Amino acid sequence: MPKKTLKLATFNVNGINTRLQNLLRWLEVEQPDVVALQELKATDTAFPRAEIEAAGYGAIWQGQQSWNGVALLGRDTEPVESRRGLPWDPADTQSRYLEAAIHGVVVASLYLPNGNPQPGPKFDYKLGWMQRLNRHSRSLVELPHPVVLMGDFNVIPTDDDVYDPKSWKKDALIQPETRKAFSELLQQGWTDALRDVFGQERVYTFWDYFRHHAERDRGLRIDHLLLNRKLAGGLKEAGVDRWVRLEPHASDHAPTWVKVTI
Repeated sequence: MPKKTLKLATFNVNGINTRLQNLLRWLEVEQPDVVALQELKATDTAFPRAEIEAAGYGAIWQGQQSWNGVALLGRDTEPVESRRGLPWDPADTQSRYLEAAIHGVVVASLYLPNGNPQPGPKFDYKLGWMQRLNRHSRSLVELPHPVVLMGDFNVIPTDDDVYDPKSWKKDALIQPETRKAFSELLQQGWTDALRDVFGQERVYTFWDYFRHHAERDRGLRIDHLLLNRKLAGGLKEAGVDRWVRLEPHASDHAPTWVKVTI
């Protein structure tokens, strides 16, 4: 079969209905083939299925009242769901992980717990969730199929991924335990696509709403696309659609993407 090039993107929308017009405009302009969404902040019944389908995308989603929530979109195709939620904790009811086959790629949309304030139960939950993710990802990384884990990881991997490490030193996103768990994930054989493409160049995916940080490019890199070896071999480009963050009523995240040939 001839090879095809796909644009895979992740976007924490920070409220899908509140920012639906931002999302639809981005889909129209950039036309990604596969999209992972996080922080829907909507129940299953409130997901804007009709509007997404009218834009040309099939969708599956796992909603939750007021917070969390993940979705997967496929341009001109229906995602084929393979997993809803991480295993090994039946008591965990938070909507943070969704996995499907889309355009020949196994795709996971994940919204990793923030973990603040730390120390405390929210940080413990974050680290426990990362342990479960790392355990599950071992079953994916060596698959003979292309696989991507993408989403809001709520992890600042290194000091080069934050505009001012000192101001974030007490935050859960930058703690040694958080970074260690993320490093262990990468060591399974995943490629951090943005860092692979940009090298030492600073690149951010999130800018908070304070003090015009987006306009001043004082950001963090916390939205990641991790490719297994099968997919990483076809990596062509990566980028961040920062223009979306600078639009009115924007999410505090920008869509982050790769182009791959499979």
